[in-house]
Amino acid sequence: MTFLVFATLLYFLPTIVGHNKRDVLGIFLVNLLFGWTFIGWIIAMVWACTAEPQPHVFMVAGPGAAQYCCRCGTMSAQGASFCRACGSRV
Repeated sequence: MTFLVFATLLYFLPTIVGHNKRDVLGIFLVNLLFGWTFIGWIIAMVWACTAEPQPHVFMVAGPGAAQYCCRCGTMSAQGASFCRACGSRV
């Protein structure tokens, strides 16, 4: 019984490593469907280790409130169209 639990955890290790990544569903599906092959497991593990984490979203409510840049997270002045730190559209 202990071996079965250990083997299941080892099989789904890429999914466990990538649980807070943006591509968690894709990592899980590759791990589930192709993880039984060693190459599929390695692909899922590499993907889980290199995927970007999910971005944190900050909301500022209220009229006249400053805006956060969705790319770098810097607070921009009221009415600004571009971020002063990275230059992307706000």
